[in-house]
Amino acid sequence: MVPEGFSRVAAVDCGTNSIRLLVADVNPATGELLELDRRMTIVRLGQDVDRTGRLAPEALERTFAACREYAGIIRELGAAKVRFVATSASRDAENRDDFVRGVVDILGVEPEVISGEQEAEFSFTGATKELKGRDDLTKPYLVVDIGGGSTEFVVGAEHVRAARSVDVGCVRMTERHLVHDGKVSDPPTEEQIAAMRADIEAALDLAEETVPLREARTLVGLAGSVTTVSAIAQELPEYDSARIHHSRISRDRVREITEWLLRSTHAERAAIPSMHPGRVDVIGAGALVLLAIMERTGAEEVVVSEHDILDGIAWSVA
Repeated sequence: MVPEGFSRVAAVDCGTNSIRLLVADVNPATGELLELDRRMTIVRLGQDVDRTGRLAPEALERTFAACREYAGIIRELGAAKVRFVATSASRDAENRDDFVRGVVDILGVEPEVISGEQEAEFSFTGATKELKGRDDLTKPYLVVDIGGGSTEFVVGAEHVRAARSVDVGCVRMTERHLVHDGKVSDPPTEEQIAAMRADIEAALDLAEETVPLREARTLVGLAGSVTTVSAIAQELPEYDSARIHHSRISRDRVREITEWLLRSTHAERAAIPSMHPGRVDVIGAGALVLLAIMERTGAEEVVVSEHDILDGIAWSVA
């Protein structure tokens, strides 16, 4: 039964590295969101897009397999409305029509390939809606969503004031800088790390042209790279959303973890109990993006949010 005043909606966010589903009952009048199912599958849709400009057939099949699973859950829970949003990888690909056709066949809705600005708006709403009224967090917020192919920067208080999407993400940086002879360097060289850092700094320069990064008083970090760093910082025995959501990590701790991740081997990272297998090779790059943002903005800590673009999409449907 859907509670009175609520509507049951499904939101799908298909990014460069993962595809995620949220089915929730939402009440626009009260600002309540009751989560029924939230899940994530690493599909690496953006595999080699930076190099080839096309979505790989095996990446499409992995994504469609996840869509078939999600379609079953949406039917079972009886979501009345579905919105499917696709981000960086499918914006960049020549053969994105193959992707669109596949999603329509499976889920009956067309994926909306949204702009970086729309992505930022959804992320901001999803991340900050439940922070309102907290007197320990000062506005304006800077929300950063570190994805696989791109990172979104959004500054705002009640609403978005400025937003920018730049092409640095954990998958793109790994493929661009840390792959040698077809394999991810284990661990990367100092030269590789320096080149990646320079690329990230150039992207931050670009973001700062439109977004006043240093004016924000609270840094809110979203997506798998940030939540995984939080899990490592807390030394969690397994990934635990409840303990990660709204946790706070100091810049010094982020630096310590980033340096360790960039010095570690694949086996050492894979042995971290909270590490998703699909993040083992890209977490070092993702952590470095977070650290560079904290150093650039002077943020002493990051507030980690498990609620992000998915929640924003769910609110938009309602």
